[in-house]
Amino acid sequence: MTSTLQPAATTEAVTRPGRWLALSVLVLAVLLVAVDATVLGLATPYISEDLNPSGTQLLWIGDVYSFVIAGLLVSMGSLGDRIGRKRILLGGATAFGAISVLNAYATTPELMILARALLGVAGATLMPATLALIRNLFHDPRERSLAVGIWGATASAGTAVGPIAGGFLLEHFWWGSVFLINLPVMAVLVLVGIRTLPESRNPNPGPWDLISVVLSLVGMIAVVYAVKEAATHGFTWPVLGTALLGATALYGFVHRQLTMPAPLLDMRLFRHRGFSGAVLADLLTVLGMSGLVFFLSQYLQLVQGRRPFEAGLAELPAAAGAVAAGLIAGRAARRFSVRAVVSGGLAAVGLALAALTALGPSTGYPLLGAALLVVGIGAGFSFTVTADVILSSVPKDQAGAASAVSETAYELGAALGIALLGSIVTGAYRGFTGPAGTPAQAHESLGAAVQAATEMPPHTAEALLNASRDAFLHGLHLASGAGAAVLLGTALVAWFLLKGQKLESAG
Repeated sequence: MTSTLQPAATTEAVTRPGRWLALSVLVLAVLLVAVDATVLGLATPYISEDLNPSGTQLLWIGDVYSFVIAGLLVSMGSLGDRIGRKRILLGGATAFGAISVLNAYATTPELMILARALLGVAGATLMPATLALIRNLFHDPRERSLAVGIWGATASAGTAVGPIAGGFLLEHFWWGSVFLINLPVMAVLVLVGIRTLPESRNPNPGPWDLISVVLSLVGMIAVVYAVKEAATHGFTWPVLGTALLGATALYGFVHRQLTMPAPLLDMRLFRHRGFSGAVLADLLTVLGMSGLVFFLSQYLQLVQGRRPFEAGLAELPAAAGAVAAGLIAGRAARRFSVRAVVSGGLAAVGLALAALTALGPSTGYPLLGAALLVVGIGAGFSFTVTADVILSSVPKDQAGAASAVSETAYELGAALGIALLGSIVTGAYRGFTGPAGTPAQAHESLGAAVQAATEMPPHTAEALLNASRDAFLHGLHLASGAGAAVLLGTALVAWFLLKGQKLESAG
């Protein structure tokens, strides 16, 4: 492997204690993104009540961030390799904080969707840069495994901090306040990062090919949009046309990368079976889990009647399990095997999702808490090891592009998962039969039904709530079952694709 740093800088990066302080800045960026993703789910009932989005608009609010970020990650990861990963990270963090203000003060569903899309543009600069900088900061494989574990654990911790902090804010302020918590984190990240982060880039990057950027963006967005619309409205001619456009653009992107002397993304990375297997495992895992993540907060608040802060605390076991597993995942993968840890983790998540098909309106917390703990532990083992595999499979000068592929799989999985599993929930929900006088908007989302019930006579309101909650639960059961099948299938695929794969050892 060829380092992008000069020999003196490399020695300094290995020996200086400042690399751990630099890591603390990188994990703040991860925290920023993770908190933002989780507080949105918690705030969804309030956004529904205030902005009154349709069911389709609500799904767009939920997944347009992943939608845009999936289309831009490869381009931004490659841009960071070219102009400097520190520069793009700090610039992206500043933009992320500023656009969070626009999210907080959105007044219409359309403006909220636009704000989430812009946040995706800023977010696309953060995650590839953090992993790429870890690849260049930590040259010792065992130290890098620990650093990646801390990176992943922070992302998981963000999923806990987000709901708890968000729940507190939602009980005391308006829903926009949950986005403003990004500002102090961003400020610390930028001010400390300027002093502690080393700059790194590809020394011979070639030009940043704008045609490749456009092909990547158009292809990813068109494909995800087509999947989303097909899941909601079926295979109409516009949907098929959009899918064809996306597939053509992605084909053009791949062909262009294979023929360019300095491609935006080196497609030869995918010849490495461990790299390809880890990327595929990440994509399918997030796809299977995303429906649960998006709808769990609604279940806790709108079905079980928990307050926002209590709902945030209820989700804590998943984050705690992921943090604990992430910190020991590298050691476990070296002691046993990469495929055993990844496949075992994914199978555990699949079984936990299957258990959630038993959720009811009055299900006790022990079942839910235990299932979430298993989900967290399984995901913590899997995601940490696959990230380590991806980083160790490529030269340091391609760390940004490789990290971007990893994050693209993650975000694409989230967008597809919310589109497919979210559409299952929405489709099952819309067909419920409410009492006489049920307004049409009550069929758009459970949040809209709860809001409509406040304006109806008590007996009618109770009937509406019972019918709408039963329909929502039916959809949640279907989505959990589908997610369980995806995770168990992914565990089997990972077992074969990661055969013989090992993490690097020191020395």
